[in-house]
Amino acid sequence: MSILNKGSKLYSIFLNLCPKCHKGKFWKTDNPFKNILLKNSESSISCDKCLIKYELEIGFWYGAMYISYAIGVALMLLLWGGLILCFPLMDVTILISLVVLGILIFCPINYHLSRLIWVNIFIKYQGDVN
Repeated sequence: MSILNKGSKLYSIFLNLCPKCHKGKFWKTDNPFKNILLKNSESSISCDKCLIKYELEIGFWYGAMYISYAIGVALMLLLWGGLILCFPLMDVTILISLVVLGILIFCPINYHLSRLIWVNIFIKYQGDVN
């Protein structure tokens, strides 16, 4: 089985699909900025196709904060390293400001991915459930 074929976790994460059936959308749209900034209340409650509730227990999404933190740290390190390589003489305050700005710009993407990753850890693909 390929890493990006139907049935894999990465398939569900990268294509924004339900982790159980891989048919319904996890988020309402594939655009993280639209989901988070415009209409978040209708997203990631349950699958339209297999009707699984994504929030397995009260407080389930708190664990996604750890995933979000890891993504944020990785992004910060990539931005910092890239800026140091491209602009070795840049002032540290400007460097820090650009890294913070980059993290703020990528916040909706981070939130989007962290929830998808977190729910895929706990819900397994079950093929054709209907």
